[in-house]
Amino acid sequence: MSNSKIKWLDKPEDHDYPAARSYLNLIYDDRRANGFIAKLKKARVVQFKSKDIFRAARLPLLGKDNSHVAKDRAKIRSGEKLSPILLVRDSDNGKLIIADGYHRLCAVYSFDEDAVVPCKIV
Repeated sequence: MSNSKIKWLDKPEDHDYPAARSYLNLIYDDRRANGFIAKLKKARVVQFKSKDIFRAARLPLLGKDNSHVAKDRAKIRSGEKLSPILLVRDSDNGKLIIADGYHRLCAVYSFDEDAVVPCKIV
């Protein structure tokens, strides 16, 4: 599937931020997690290739059989727009945190590892 078939919303959905906060609260205290969320809400949407995001995050690619990935793959096939992903730079550890959108990223990568992914990053 070509990259042009993967459609994106112009901005993350409102429910993406609480999901990101929930994940970030596992890594950081409330003050720092909330600070990242506030910055993410103000950040502009930028783009990176899916393969580069995976390399920076050092995460495994979830398979097509994962229920969440399969759901997002179905959205891509039906032409439904995906929400941009939310990223946090963990400079202390030299890696990228996917605060929200890991399953979407895996679904996109399964179609095209060079796909350009809209995201907000802080």
